[in-house]
Amino acid sequence: MAAERSVGLDEVVRYFAALEDPRSSVNRRHPLVSVVVIALMAVLAGAGGPTAIARWAALKEEWLLAALDLPHGVPGKDVFLRVLGALKPDAFQVGFAEWLTSLRDAAATATGVDQPVLAIDGKTARRSHDRKSGLGALHSVSAWASDFGLTLAQVACDDKSNEITAIPSLLKLVDIRGAIITIDAIGTQKAIAGDIIDRGGDYVLALKGNQGTLHQAVIDHLDEQMERGLKNVGARRHVTKETGHGREETRTYIQLPAPDTLPGFDQWRGLQSLGLVIAECVRDGKPTTEVRYYLSSLAVGVKRFARAVRGHWGIENTCHWSLDVTYREDESRIRDETVRENFAWLNRFTLSLLKQHPSRHSLAMKRRSCGWNDHFLMQVLTGQTG
Repeated sequence: MAAERSVGLDEVVRYFAALEDPRSSVNRRHPLVSVVVIALMAVLAGAGGPTAIARWAALKEEWLLAALDLPHGVPGKDVFLRVLGALKPDAFQVGFAEWLTSLRDAAATATGVDQPVLAIDGKTARRSHDRKSGLGALHSVSAWASDFGLTLAQVACDDKSNEITAIPSLLKLVDIRGAIITIDAIGTQKAIAGDIIDRGGDYVLALKGNQGTLHQAVIDHLDEQMERGLKNVGARRHVTKETGHGREETRTYIQLPAPDTLPGFDQWRGLQSLGLVIAECVRDGKPTTEVRYYLSSLAVGVKRFARAVRGHWGIENTCHWSLDVTYREDESRIRDETVRENFAWLNRFTLSLLKQHPSRHSLAMKRRSCGWNDHFLMQVLTGQTG
């Protein structure tokens, strides 16, 4: 079994071959790649910080010595803390680029999706602040491939208001050619829309009061066209209904061409259509209605627009919810600024690996199984389930 595992880990180790070691030469008793791979496996198995990684490694010492290059035994807590604190987060993510590309290609083949939805959204690790040292909670913006269950990149920023500056940096880390990029209203900016078009993507951008004049003009235009029955304007409508957990929800999606009379129309690169979503929900007999407006570079095709909107909601319902509930990320008390950012990336990447495993068990059960069974851990890590 040890030989089989070693072969599997050889492929994993290869992905990190170009990762530059930031440590001084006197502190390199443990090879960088081995340290990173152990950290990755330990997080898959349930570790929530450097201490837990070191404990997991100590318990798996015999297996790890047979599977990895560890001339001085398994590393201790200080090694994991030092490595995760020395690796620059952007360089650390680049080390996963080839692996992510292979996962994305495999998922695209398996799903048949040729125009994936990449949802960009921010998340705060609420307890990661340190008031004594003036360190605010970690807020990061990530790109979630909704169709594939993959986090493709993340960028940390000071707080939610700085997402506007973080999003362009995030877009540089991801190949968005042929993809639909969805962003909440805070990222509905002319420069961001232009950047997406320049990089070969399309956008579906939520519209709220932060684009005051434009927002009201879109509302007025859609209201006027709906009063006219959406006739002779090339509009399309799509309705979905869902029931479950004491809730009945009807979503009406409407998409129509964007008129060139909108304020600043020429400044929104690629703008082709406007979107409207009316969500009517009845929960425990109490009705609620929510209306959302969108700008999009997509030509009118309302089912594609609906898929993009639903895909964006997936980053909250699938990715962020899993990080909070399964990974308990909101409870993390990691205080080092770089360590917590790199650990957040390990959480997101391992979540992506768990999502790729075909088992019908919950993510929480899959993660427990990684801790209980080495063979299952290797299946998740290598994608080899046969």
